[in-house]
Amino acid sequence: MTQFSGIWTLQKQMQAAAAYTWPPTITPVIDSLLVAGGGAGGGGATTTGGAPGGGGGAGGYLLYSGLTVRRGVSYTVTVGAGGTSNPLGSYTGNSGSSSSIAGTGFTTVTTVGGGGGGGSTTNGIAGGSGGGGGGRASSTGGSATSGQGTIGGNGSSASTGYGGGGGGGALNAGGSGTNVAGGAGGIGKYNSYSGSSVTYAGGGGGGAASTRTPGAGGAGGGGAGSNSAGNDATANTGGGGGGGNSGYGGGAGGSGVIIIRYPNSYPDAVATTGSPTFTNTGGYKIYKFTSSGSITF
Repeated sequence: MTQFSGIWTLQKQMQAAAAYTWPPTITPVIDSLLVAGGGAGGGGATTTGGAPGGGGGAGGYLLYSGLTVRRGVSYTVTVGAGGTSNPLGSYTGNSGSSSSIAGTGFTTVTTVGGGGGGGSTTNGIAGGSGGGGGGRASSTGGSATSGQGTIGGNGSSASTGYGGGGGGGALNAGGSGTNVAGGAGGIGKYNSYSGSSVTYAGGGGGGAASTRTPGAGGAGGGGAGSNSAGNDATANTGGGGGGGNSGYGGGAGGSGVIIIRYPNSYPDAVATTGSPTFTNTGGYKIYKFTSSGSITF
C-alpha cells in the first residue's frame, strides 16, 4: 500500500508541475537590437557634368536593455525595408525605412532608416546614418541621427567629379570621395544577441568614374560602389547600397532586423507572427525578426 501511495503522490506532483502557469505579475526584462533599413546608393547623371553617386547610409542601429514587457500584450515588431534605387533621371537613392517595437504600456522604440546616397551633384540624405555626397561639386554627406549612426562622406572636389562619398556606418563615418577613388562605406557594429557575433549597419561605398577605383562597402552588409551599377547591400543587415557611375543607378539598401532576447528562466513567448527564428542558447531565449510581425509574452 505504501508503494502505491508513493506512486500516486509522485503522479500528483507531476500533474501540479505541468499545470503551473507563469504568474501574471512576473514578466521578462528584454534586451533588443533594432536595425533600420539601409539607404540606396546614388546613381550618376549622363548629362554634361555627370559624375558617380554616393553610397547609401546604413540604417539606424540601436541597443535597448532592461525593457519590461507585460503578459498577454501583443507587441508589434516592424522591420524596415531597404531603400530602392531611383531610375536614371532621379539619381539620388531612396532612404531606408524605420524599424520599431511598439505595444500598450510600452514606450515605442524606433530606429531611423539610412539616408540615400546623393546623385552626381546632390548631397547625401540625412538618416540613421547619412548617405554619401555625389561625386562632383564637393557635394556633402548627409547627417546622422544621434546615437544611431554616423555621417556620410563628401564627394570629390574635382570639377569633373571622379569619386562619390561613402555612406556612414553605425561605427565609422563614410570616407570622402577623391579624384582617384570613391569613398569607402563606414564600418558597422558587431552584436551577439543572435547567439553569434554578427556585424550590422555598414555604409555603402561611393561610386567611381570608369578609370577610378570604387569605394568598398563597409563591414556590416554595405554594398560596394561601382564603375557601373552600384552593388546592393546584404539583406537583413541594414547596410547601405553602393553608389553607381555616370549613366547607372545605385545599389539597393539592405532590409533591417530586430532581435529580442531574455533569460531562459522565463517561458517561451505565448504567440508570434512574422515567422521569427527562435533559439535557446547562452542562457537566453532569442527571437530574431527578419520581417515584420508581433510577439506576445
